[in-house]
Parts: sequence; structure tokens; C-alpha cells
Amino acid sequence: MVDSSTPQVRLPATAHEPTQGLPAIGQGTWYMGEGLAPRRDEVRALQHGLELGLTLIDTAEMYADGGAEEVVGEALADRRDQAFLVSKVYPWNAGRDSAIAACERSLERLGTDHLDLYLLHWPGSVPLEETLEAFERLREQGKIRRFGVSNFDVDELETLAALPGGDACAVNQVLYHLGSRGIEHSLRPLMQRLGMPLMAYCPLAQAGKLRQDLFGHPVVREVADGLGITPAQLLLAWAIRPVNGRRDTIAIPKAVRLQHVEQNAAALGVELGDDALARLDEAFPAPNMKVPLDIV
Repeated sequence: MVDSSTPQVRLPATAHEPTQGLPAIGQGTWYMGEGLAPRRDEVRALQHGLELGLTLIDTAEMYADGGAEEVVGEALADRRDQAFLVSKVYPWNAGRDSAIAACERSLERLGTDHLDLYLLHWPGSVPLEETLEAFERLREQGKIRRFGVSNFDVDELETLAALPGGDACAVNQVLYHLGSRGIEHSLRPLMQRLGMPLMAYCPLAQAGKLRQDLFGHPVVREVADGLGITPAQLLLAWAIRPVNGRRDTIAIPKAVRLQHVEQNAAALGVELGDDALARLDEAFPAPNMKVPLDIV
């Protein structure tokens, strides 16, 4: 599924699935299906990303109340086998039986019989034991291959890991970009100890003032210009950089314009040297203490 020359993140093997390499940059779909862009453009962008090797597509039942899943389903018609497909369940739908029903609704919207990865969107009031039981039933039924979580901080992740079956959690998807480095103090080191890859949502920051501030920051612009790349490509290359000698982050930017899809794919080929990383660290230092998990 992934060219051997493409920077990859490997999902660990489980009792039921072998280890799997995934591109370090995938495709997000938050805000797709909401009419903000023509549906045909959203579909074509996802298909173009597949053609360029961005084979991981992330979506959720929350996005446009299922509308994003329908866009993905249209994009994957007759090409489902080209994609590693991820979706997410609302925490209030993550019960012993409700998660089964929620997953089946997602599968119908996506036009597929299985998900490669199914995530609990954020911690909720349903006991994690129930959610794990539902995920295992879905796996046994062949409706999901792996499960993971999203927006889990240190305490939640430690609780999950201590539960029977919790050690099979494939990923934790959290907000992570150059302007939001809080996970680097405690959460990311914990995930590395657990051998759990990180999936970074909003790796270019959410659209708005923060993104404008990042893209327009003089150090970001100077480093990007020096490398002959765009600020967006610099931020993506930074997000997926190896840490402690390990490449364990998959960034999932959303793009609708084909030019942006192509730029995202090209960022897989960007290597940041020590000088560039040092300049970015100085301009955007990581926190020296535990901070609350950043969520949007």
C-alpha cells in the first residue's frame, strides 16, 4: 500500500493483524460535507491524494453529521482497497451495543464493509470496558481491523492501557502542530513508551488567526524560503519529523484544492536539518511542564 521510499509510520502487530506501514501524511476530512466547497471538489481531492500516496483517510460520524463519511464513500467507490480508512465514534455512542450500531451506520455511509481503524473520538461517560468490548465484537465480526482513541491525555491513556485488551490500542489522535506542543512534555513520551503512534490532527493549525500567525511568522517564512518550500510544507515536515530517532507521527491535513493536496504529498520528501529544527524550537519552544491537552 505504501511505497518503500515514502516516510512511513508502522502500526505495531496485534494478535490479529500484522504490523503495517502507513504514509506519514494522510488526509483529513473535518468540515467536508458541509457545503463549504463543492462536493465534487472534495471527492476529487481525496482521490487525487490517493493517487499521490496519501492513502490514509480519516473521518468521523461527527463531521457534518455523517456527511463527511458520505463524501469519503463517494471518493472510495471502486477504489476502497487503495485506502487505509479511519473513522471515529461519538463518546455517547460508544456503549456495548450502541458502538456496534454507530459503526454499522458509518459503514453504510462509507459504502464499505469494514474500517481499518475505528477510534473513540474523545473520552466520555461510557465505561471504557464497554467500549473495548464493543470494539472487540466489531473486530470479531470483521467490521473493524484495529481500534484506537482520540483526544486522550496521560491519565485517560494510562487507564486504558491498564484494562484487559487496552494494550491493543493502535493510535491516539490529538491536536499537534508547531504552535501547540504541549503533548511533548508528558503525553508523547508515554505514547512512545507504549509503542503507540501519534496521529496529529490540525497539523497546520485550525484555520483562523493562529494559522495566519504561524504561516506568517518570520522564522517560519525564512526557514521555508531557505528550503524552497511553502510554510504549510514546513509545518507538515516538522510535525512528522523523527523524535528520539523514531518516526511515529501521522499528520492528517485536510485539503480540497488539488494544488494543496499536491503540496501536502510533496512534504513527505522534505527533510529538516538540525539548523532548521533549532530555529523553529527557539521560535516555538516546547513547554517545560505538563499542560492541559489542547483540543479544538
